[in-house]
Amino acid sequence: MSTGSFIWYELMTHDPDAAARFYGAVVGWKISDAPAPMPNGADYRMIMRGDGGSAGGVLRLSQDMLRNGAQPCWLGYLHVADVNASIQAMVADGARVVMPGMDLPVGRIAMVADPMGTPFYVMTPIPPPGKPNAKSDVFDVKEPQRIRWNELASPDLARARTFYAKHFHFQFNDVMPMGPMGDYCFIDHDGVRLGAIMQKPAESPGPTGAWLFYFGVPSVAEAERAITANGGKVLQGPHEVPGGDWIVVATDPAGAAFGVVGPKGE
Repeated sequence: MSTGSFIWYELMTHDPDAAARFYGAVVGWKISDAPAPMPNGADYRMIMRGDGGSAGGVLRLSQDMLRNGAQPCWLGYLHVADVNASIQAMVADGARVVMPGMDLPVGRIAMVADPMGTPFYVMTPIPPPGKPNAKSDVFDVKEPQRIRWNELASPDLARARTFYAKHFHFQFNDVMPMGPMGDYCFIDHDGVRLGAIMQKPAESPGPTGAWLFYFGVPSVAEAERAITANGGKVLQGPHEVPGGDWIVVATDPAGAAFGVVGPKGE
């Protein structure tokens, strides 16, 4: 994978078992009912797709994390060639280290907040044994049960574009004007359209921005019903987007925001 690819996604929540029930109903994922072994003793569950592949992980928020202000949310992992060097370069441009570099059996990770305060992970992965050319497939622009779109609402659109272009090689070749909401700046990376960056709406709570990830589903109408039936809250949609797909933006029962995207369905 090249620098700037999204290679993993993580749900941080206080109740992984409740998350398993919710996302199983909405997206069709299977979240393990037993934590994976972690060097730091964290409660970490794997998210599995119906085809046997991985969709990401679930980290149980500890009491210490909650006391320090952590809230349920989804975070993405961006690939970098060298975690330490990347952190140093980003900090020089106004970023902040949230979690220092840590070595895991699958690679080295760290959590960073961009200059506007938006958190994300960086990771230098270690390929699985015997698979030196293995590539992450948690992101796919078309497939269900994968993340299909990565959207950043930033309180400083211009600075965000400059930051992510410099450190992750994002390109902004096309822009869709949205009237009073400003420009929707599409992210192209390594020949793939990953998502978009836009100005954070003035009415959105909090001073920092956030990444929003859209999960592929075979029927947005069915996913919307599952969201409300299982304790989630629909914030926007369903509505059609360019290209013919439909989207819904919602929160899960713990308050973590996400989107679903796919055919409208019935």
